[in-house]
Parts: sequence; structure tokens; C-alpha cells
Amino acid sequence: MYKFRELAKAAKKETEGKEYRLAVLGNVATQFLSQAIGGYAHLSGMNLKVFDADYNQIDAQLLDPSSETYEFEPDYILLYLATDKLYEEFMERDASARGTFADDIMRKLSDYWDMISRSSKAKILHMGFTEIDDRAFGNFGARTETAFTYQMRKLGFLLQEAESARAGVYPVDLLAVQISLGMDKFYDPVLYYNAKVNIALDAMGYVAKQVIDVLSAMQGHARKCVVLDLDNTLWGGVIGDDGLSGIEIGELGRGHVFTDFQLWLRSLKQRGILLAVCSKNDEDNAKEPFEKHEEMVLRLSDFAMFVANWEDKATNIRFIQKTLNIGMDSLVFIDDNPFERELVRSMIPEICVPELPSDPARYLSFLQGLNLFETASYSSEDADRTGMYQAEAKRRESEASFTSLDDYLISLEMKGCAAAFDKLHYPRIAQLTQRSNQFNLRTVRYTEEEIERVASDDSYVTLYYTLRDKFGDHGLVSVVIMKKESDEEFFIDTWLMSCRVLKRGMEEYIINRLVEEAGTHGAKKLRAEYIPTAKNKMVEHIYDAMGFDCIGEGLYSLDIRKFKELKTYIKDAAV
Repeated sequence: MYKFRELAKAAKKETEGKEYRLAVLGNVATQFLSQAIGGYAHLSGMNLKVFDADYNQIDAQLLDPSSETYEFEPDYILLYLATDKLYEEFMERDASARGTFADDIMRKLSDYWDMISRSSKAKILHMGFTEIDDRAFGNFGARTETAFTYQMRKLGFLLQEAESARAGVYPVDLLAVQISLGMDKFYDPVLYYNAKVNIALDAMGYVAKQVIDVLSAMQGHARKCVVLDLDNTLWGGVIGDDGLSGIEIGELGRGHVFTDFQLWLRSLKQRGILLAVCSKNDEDNAKEPFEKHEEMVLRLSDFAMFVANWEDKATNIRFIQKTLNIGMDSLVFIDDNPFERELVRSMIPEICVPELPSDPARYLSFLQGLNLFETASYSSEDADRTGMYQAEAKRRESEASFTSLDDYLISLEMKGCAAAFDKLHYPRIAQLTQRSNQFNLRTVRYTEEEIERVASDDSYVTLYYTLRDKFGDHGLVSVVIMKKESDEEFFIDTWLMSCRVLKRGMEEYIINRLVEEAGTHGAKKLRAEYIPTAKNKMVEHIYDAMGFDCIGEGLYSLDIRKFKELKTYIKDAAV
């Protein structure tokens, strides 16, 4: 982890790329924290400008619509109510008033969120609460309402409930950092009492990482797939040498280590992270434990891809990445062998390759500590992501049997639908805007709260698209937001699509329904824009292909009255 001195130095340097702005407001001194966040952002390649609101200025900054915070026009506001200051506030109360402390603080936090929503478009990051046990009640403090321990644990629960019910507020788990480091390393009483800084300098990097992890996820940076070795990674031993009865899993030898590791991987899969196997092995041997070993947690059905052969792993990983059609930087490769790790790092610099500890007993805690799979959203479709990719593999097998692309597309029996945004789909729509990078014409990110606001605003026309075929349901795959610039001219603010459905006529289907919907609302002309990023070059000429006229650098126009419906084999289905 970076030292504070390194972070403070890095915070002064310029970073290229799109600029983001973060305002930090706390009830303690936050200047060191702001420096650490700015430095960590720079070292992570994020162009982040950080405004620090000085000591205990939350109320003054949020109540005044013309405050420095709002003038800064932040994209994000980080709120930090330190437990140390809350303890002082708690102790100043009469004993009879301490039983309502958590509820009173939670009401104050909700008021802060409302103030921000009224005066700013900033998304809110809320720092969670650390623990202080003043031992006034000893262990009994966990069960009496007048104890600070009781009230803070209640407040933590109330905060979690409020965040889950409030779109646009994102948690930063400070308690996880405190637990990981231990109180002695996290907190420096001399620094707090002399400077009102309640996070030790040696802990600043860990806290800054937590904040940057959340910001990165909100900006669409997400790891989507874990590529796994097998021997001595998912089980102990070598299946080809030790046989089914000799590998360590479950109760055999160190098997418990690998069982818990597999349980964690399964939870990632259930959350929407893809699992893939990349093993130097005979395929039949490699699959045998998943098919026959009773104590295996993971089964073949848990994997989006299974590649076992004697090719080098870099080549196989490229094959996995191409087949899944996801960015190489969204893959994590886990292998116990240092040689294989270094080979993949050197041949595929974009991929994340954790340097696993030598002892398998440390695999799980080490990987959990890296927090590689931070997310800013979750939807019900995530749970079946593996099934979607397995269905895609069947489509590819079917495609190989056709000599004509048209015949193949007709055989899929595709059904699509386009509908206005609705409450049921707000989470998935917001998630797509946050995660889609390749097929994304302007790369505008929206929170769930912002999607709801757009959906209820008559100056916008919104559409989400779904697609299914004879192999399965792709789910919600595309989002369009059109802004009414006049009664007869609309601007396509957002068009994004999942790359899973490329080259199947979905692009044409989207434009056909988009033009139809705009015409229904009185539009005669559409304007569109392509804003290039490091990842969306694939759609650089999509508007040209869809029949739009180029009217400037990255600017397009379409006369709806002259539009002829584009060819596609996707038929309309009911919503």
C-alpha cells in the first residue's frame, strides 16, 4: 500500500483523461484524507479534482446554495461523519436522551442527502462508521440503549437500510478498513487530539483505495470474469497424477481451504461475475472432479467457459476473452503457479493477475482484501449471467452449421421489444449506463435516481430494449434516451447496447423503433453524437451505417420523414 507521503506527492500531479470532481465534507479535519484520495486517484490513472471543505463545515456548506462546495460543481460528494466526533456529541447529551441518538443522527444524514439533491447533481458517497467501545458498560454495552456501542451499531444498520432504499447514495465501508488494519494502525490518538484527524497517516492509503474503488465502479470500470487454474488452485493436488480420490477437497487434507475458496467463487458467480477455467490438462481429467466428486462446490454448470488443453495459458485466455466478448481488462486470472502468472502478465498486460500467497490457506483472505469486484449496482439479471453466456455458446455452435448468415439469423427466431423506462427496470437501466463502455455512443453515466428523474420528465423520450431467441433470453440489452430540443427536433443523449447481441440485427431494430417512437412524439428530425473514448471505437461509424448524415466531427442528423426502415430479422414481441 502507498505511504501517505507518496499519495500527497502524487496528488499534486496532473492526470490525463476525463475530469471528475469530488468534494469532501467531514465533521473532522479531512485535508489529509482529501490529499490521499487525490493521490490514489492519480496513481490509479483517474483524473480526479478534489475539493476539501475544511474542518466541520458540513452544515455550512450544504445549507448555502452558493457555498464553495456547490460552486465547485462536484460530480460526487463524500460525506464523512467520524465516530470520534459523534462520541463527543453523544457524551454531551443527558443520559435520558441517549436512547434516541442513532435515530436522530440518521434523520440528520437524510436531511444532508436531501440538501445535496436540491442544490446539486452530485452523486453521494457516504463513509460508514467505525467502532469505538468506551467500555462504560463493558460487554453489556451491546444490549443497553443508553450505551454508545449499542447506538453506533444501530446507526450503522439504519444507514445501510437508508442507503439501500435511496438511489444515488453509495456506501464506502470504512469499518472494513478498521477491522482489516486493527485499531492501533487505523487510529492515532495524538493526531486526533492535536489536529482533529481521526485516521492515522499509515491508514490513509487504505481508506483512499476504498473511495477510489467505489468511484471506479461508478465510472464503469468493472471486472466481469474470473479465469481459474485447477490443480492446486481449486483443489489440492494434481488430478492427472493423484486421481479423483487423491485430490484435496472437503474433509481430505487441506480440502477445507479449497472448499471455502470455491464457496466464495460461487457467490461471485451468483452476483453476476463469470467463471471460466483455463487449465493445462486433458479435458476429461479436468472435468472429472466437477462431474464425480461429491465434495466439489462448483459444478460444470457454474462456468461460462471451460478450456483445458496443453496450449500456453496466454493463448487460451485470449480465446476465452474473445469468445465471451468482454474487455481484457475486465478479466482476473488466478493461478497458483508463479511461472504461469508471470507469463500471462508479460503477454497480456491489461489483465489483472494477483500474486497469490504460497500457502493456499491464505488465498481467500488475500483475494477478498484486494476488493477486485467492487460494484455500484446490482440487478436481478446479474444472477443468471452465466446462463446467458452458456446459451450464447449454443448459438455459436448453431451458427457454425449454417453457410448463410441470413439463414442463421432467421433460424434464431428472435423476438425484441422496446418500451418506455419503468420502475421495475430502473436498476438494470442504470447499471447498463454505468458499465457499458464499448457500444456506448456518448458514455453518459446515470444513477438509478437520475434514471427515474429522466423517465418522469416530459422533455425526454426513453426506451429500453429486450431480446430473446430460441436458445434463451438475453434480457434487457439496450438503452436509448432522447432529449426534446424542440417540438420537431430530438437529440439522442444516450444509446448503448450490450456487446453480447452484436451483428444480429439488433442495432437496426433499435433504430427502427427509436425513429418510430420519436415520430409518434412529433419529431421530424433527430440529432446524434459520437464522443470517442479509449474503448468505444467499435461504434465510431454506427450512425453512418444506420443512415444518418454526418454534419460535423462526431455529429449526425436524420430526417425522419425520409427514413426507410432498416432490414432486421427481429420481430416485435409483447413487453
